[in-house]
Amino acid sequence: MSGVALIITFVLAVVIMIVSISKFKVHPFIAIMGIALLLGIVVGIPLKDLPGTIGGGFSGTFTSIGIVIILGALIGVILEKTGAAVKLADMVIGAVGEKKPELAILIMGWIVSIPVFCDSGFVILNPIRQAIRKRTMTSSVAMTVALSAGLYAAHVFIPPTPGPIAAAGALGLGNNLLLIIGLGALVSIPTLIAAYFYAKYIGKRVKAEEELEDSKEVIKSYEELVKEYGKLPNGFSATAPILVPIILMALGSIGAALKWEGTLMALVAFLGSPMIALTVGLIFGVILLSASHKMGEFNVLTNETLKVVGPILFITAAGGVLGRVITTAGFVEYIQENASFLSTVGIFFPFLIAAILKSAQGSSTVAITTTAGIMGSFVESGTMMQALGLTTPLAAALTVMAIGAGAMTVSHANDSYFWVVTNFGKMKAQDGYKTQTMVTLIMGIVAMISIFILSLFAL
Repeated sequence: MSGVALIITFVLAVVIMIVSISKFKVHPFIAIMGIALLLGIVVGIPLKDLPGTIGGGFSGTFTSIGIVIILGALIGVILEKTGAAVKLADMVIGAVGEKKPELAILIMGWIVSIPVFCDSGFVILNPIRQAIRKRTMTSSVAMTVALSAGLYAAHVFIPPTPGPIAAAGALGLGNNLLLIIGLGALVSIPTLIAAYFYAKYIGKRVKAEEELEDSKEVIKSYEELVKEYGKLPNGFSATAPILVPIILMALGSIGAALKWEGTLMALVAFLGSPMIALTVGLIFGVILLSASHKMGEFNVLTNETLKVVGPILFITAAGGVLGRVITTAGFVEYIQENASFLSTVGIFFPFLIAAILKSAQGSSTVAITTTAGIMGSFVESGTMMQALGLTTPLAAALTVMAIGAGAMTVSHANDSYFWVVTNFGKMKAQDGYKTQTMVTLIMGIVAMISIFILSLFAL
């Protein structure tokens, strides 16, 4: 199969996959793997080659990013359970001040969500949001939207959140996560600014039920939360599991750029690889767990983390399978033959694919990993990255950002985070569309515009 028929088949396959996940509630792993198999048969991949194609796409994902995702998730859980996430929040409030509560909660959410899932992060920080709101007499909705936006930006743009790590690995940047972290932070700036002003705007027009509650009850809830952790860890202990891996990866990148040699370079390269850097971060996390007298919970926390990460790993691997089938089917060759047309789409292509997947099936992580699997590695021939001319590390990093921007556009009723935000923010579902859905739409568009502007100078 070739030409227009191949394109139509691919589009139909994506539509069927989306409908299966969103309407018929088929698990994303089953839906993606099933579609990959059927697509391979329909487009004419020899049956004797199909198992190898599927196996190669599946195993390749685990080889590149599996351990990194597990380590990053473990660090996040430890920060959550030891109260380090709450300590990080307090540090941000101290730096920003209570006169700008929306900005404080926005930055707080952004920092906490770097290692912690946005859903968990909202639950963790919600009592603090309530306490700050009552103390400063700020709009509940404005605080809810600001917190949600801060958490969401880091969730889709910055490792060690599994989505960006998976995308970086799939696109060939598994050993250059520092570049992804830096670009993610840069793209977050205009995205968060837009979210901040929208939070201020919508907070004056939508009211939440909790604005009628007694402030004393909320303040008590905050203090009780802190007491649950006992004594909160100090600033170094709370930040070390995050900052130490970043510093090690930075040294690795600097050493490679400056072409260090000998034993020093070998050591820096070893410690700067994402897997080892995050292992060191996990060691600091274990020390934090021990200092908090919770080492007895480490085995339970690990089991809980693996249960959460397992589906993400399998969905990520399934996305790699779909990408391998698409490549083998000749879809990329057809795109390459029409490269002049695609050059007008460029960096917007992964954004549109991710946005369609996100809006249709709800999960940002599924949208990121599936789109990244479709794009393929920038260093491999015959991938969508090659077809679009995105063939440099910086182009691949911008593609990761574009996928992240699409994967936040938009959060609505089929997204679990939508219900976390509306329920904990005590808003009606219809108000959720005016707040959560609209802010994610604005964030996605602003982020993509920023990425496009960066691409004009960098590509």
